[in-house]
Amino acid sequence: MKSRCKIHTNLFSLVLLFILGMSASSAKAAKGYYYQIKIYHYKTQTQEGRIERYLEHAYLPALHRAGIANVGVFKPIKQDTSDMRIYVFTPFKSLDKLTGIDSKIEADTKYLTDGEDYISAGFKDAPYSRIETLVLKAFPRMPTPAVPVLTGNKAGRVYELRSYESATEKYNFNKVRMFNDGDEVGLFKRLGFNAVFYSEVIAGSRMPNLMYMTTFNNKQDRDKHWETFSNDAYWKSLSSKPEYQNNVSHADIIFLYPAAYSDF
Repeated sequence: MKSRCKIHTNLFSLVLLFILGMSASSAKAAKGYYYQIKIYHYKTQTQEGRIERYLEHAYLPALHRAGIANVGVFKPIKQDTSDMRIYVFTPFKSLDKLTGIDSKIEADTKYLTDGEDYISAGFKDAPYSRIETLVLKAFPRMPTPAVPVLTGNKAGRVYELRSYESATEKYNFNKVRMFNDGDEVGLFKRLGFNAVFYSEVIAGSRMPNLMYMTTFNNKQDRDKHWETFSNDAYWKSLSSKPEYQNNVSHADIIFLYPAAYSDF
């Protein structure tokens, strides 16, 4: 009887360890960064200067003091003069950190002082037309952001932000799966695309959607990489698979360059 009890106890322990191990693995797999992309829309050079002074001297330093590293600030290589933009990419280790960052920096007296001109702008003297905010969740295949390893001059670099919309949530899930299970992420890595992040948009004006950013020393470097990608045997095989058809209904490609004060 004791022998049977011992066997049952050992079996129970093994099952429990297996379940706990599975839970730990699931929890580990579920972990990943959340990203915020703020897009400042503005119409005048006066507004542009005001936003940039705020970002450089108040906002980014406050984020750094709050423990947020590698904040990217970018401007379109070709601006639409009727709707000019500045993009701010901020990585967070958790959703709680993302949702709590505003209250944290608003308690920073240096931030309030350094950003006074922007923060206390008058009703008829707003520094922007509007702010658009996107919240993104990192892909499992790349759960943390990366600082690109580039050798070209900072001003000449090309940061390519891609947005892939899908016709339905099911097609969006399929395209996300193509990046992860299909290892499109691994293909980009093998070909040296210097990705900053890959992510699913969980809150934004265009849904369902995924976004990612790759980086290059210059436009020539970018074009050469994409030519290699298009001709790659793995990509041809992956993109021709029946299960991955029609999963993108609209794509936007935005070419950006980093501000001088951007962290990367």
